Amino acid sequence: MSGAEKDAEAEAAAEVGTAAETAAERVLEVEGLGVTFGTDTGDVPAVCDIALHVQPGETLALVGESGSGKSTVALAALGLLPGNARVSGRITVGGTQVVGTGEAELARLRGRTASMVFQEPATALDPLTRVGAQIAEVIRNHRPLSRAEAAREAVELLRRVGIPEPERRASAFPFQLSGGQRQRVVIAMAIANSPDLLIADEPTTALDVTVQAEILDLLRGLAADYGTGVLLVTHNMGVVADFADRVAVMLRGEIVETGPVEQVLLRPSHEYTQRLLAAVPRLALSGEDAPEREGASVVELRDVSVRFGRGPSAVQALDGVTLDVRPGETVGLVGESGSGKSTAARVALGLIPPDAGTVSLFGTDLGRTRGRRRRALLSGVGVVFQDPVASLDARMSVAECVAEPLRMHRRGMSSADRRARVAEVLELVRLPKELAARGPRELSGGQRQRVSLARSLVLEPRLLVADEPTSALDVSVQRTVLEVIAELQRELGFACLFVSHDLAVVQEFAQRVVVMRAGRVEEQGPTMSTLLRPRSDYTRRLIAAVPVPDPVVQRRRRAQERTEATA
Repeated sequence: MSGAEKDAEAEAAAEVGTAAETAAERVLEVEGLGVTFGTDTGDVPAVCDIALHVQPGETLALVGESGSGKSTVALAALGLLPGNARVSGRITVGGTQVVGTGEAELARLRGRTASMVFQEPATALDPLTRVGAQIAEVIRNHRPLSRAEAAREAVELLRRVGIPEPERRASAFPFQLSGGQRQRVVIAMAIANSPDLLIADEPTTALDVTVQAEILDLLRGLAADYGTGVLLVTHNMGVVADFADRVAVMLRGEIVETGPVEQVLLRPSHEYTQRLLAAVPRLALSGEDAPEREGASVVELRDVSVRFGRGPSAVQALDGVTLDVRPGETVGLVGESGSGKSTAARVALGLIPPDAGTVSLFGTDLGRTRGRRRRALLSGVGVVFQDPVASLDARMSVAECVAEPLRMHRRGMSSADRRARVAEVLELVRLPKELAARGPRELSGGQRQRVSLARSLVLEPRLLVADEPTSALDVSVQRTVLEVIAELQRELGFACLFVSHDLAVVQEFAQRVVVMRAGRVEEQGPTMSTLLRPRSDYTRRLIAAVPVPDPVVQRRRRAQERTEATA
């Protein structure tokens, strides 16, 4: 063998050795993963031949639309798939092979070597157990500490994740905390035993932009300070740009594109990735205000105050709120969790009576209207909530869900006329008629939200109240739902009160915006001028917290924040 050949062979061996060392360091390695679910109607393949890895201190974002298989991969990594799942391939977490491993060994792995943060903290926390005790239980499951030692460590973990007054909050129940605080508790539980791998499945989807930014800062600090590898499952491309090192894009159970975050978000090669990014709502940097709508207000809140509870523990939910919505107009109601925006929407719906002030609906004082006249007045209001699963009766078919308001408010209507009206509104929201016989749980998230929209429009309302109607949807489905609402508003002329924490969506969808803070109106006005030239420091902070799907811009913004914080 010549000297050159020996050198080449040595170089090749060194490369193999380096690759082996790199693979050994990985906190997560997935090779050839396939998952098929057995159902009554046959096998349903969910993911096929997936390969990915996560290094210590690295964040890999797994993105794609609902049904792409990204959450299936995340659950498979910890052996959390249901019993009807057949899994093939290899998954290694911290050196432990997951596929085929017994439940006892997987239980030792979970919470110690690897942990998971789920999208909805309300379902991850025991509502009947104090949060400090829940964290302490996770600690004692994996380490031989006394109850007192685990309790003290739980308080420190609450402090570490930014919970104010952690000693006092440790004795709180989950319902006594805000959504952002509950998510911090879930993160405290996930990091309690310093795991090598953290799997975060849509950890910020339901949070407002400022809390979202704080949660991302917290997770970023964990990766930097403790070398924790993070698998981030999300549909929010702004979060990906702000947080991820690498991106893997999934479509119909396969990874269609992967690479460094700058390459995938700024120079996407796959047509699907390009479509996904094109659907992302972005805050515009310039624009003109839409012309103001004329006519008497459809709904008006004037000096409205709402107080929950009595005595020193009472909460002032609304304090002197004045706002209105005019015919054919969309007004965006924005603010952080706890700002009062959803309470204001529920006051407009007649669901919460104000302690002070007046609510006028279609020119009538709602507070002075009773009985049949009040029901007739409220039949002119449609509502779309954030979670269609909770707002649609699972025991009913789609057609029955949509027809229910007709049965309540149009009792003289014949069955044939009801069926015709249901078919009409399902067509309006772009749902095929064959879905009418299915149950809500047989539909995708976007289809369920359009069923909820059809139900809200079946009585031809003059006002639509939409409370976070798209926050749980992926970007392409979100765009479709918003396009349907905008198209129907142009066609039917209803007014819309649109509650959202997504400022980019509000800027695109609303003609006016009301910014709320701590139960008060911070500022309001035409959308473009309010969001481009805000008068309030609070509004400016809200806008600054919105992540944009550009990792270069996000790095520059973070650097500027650090500079301002140390100045």
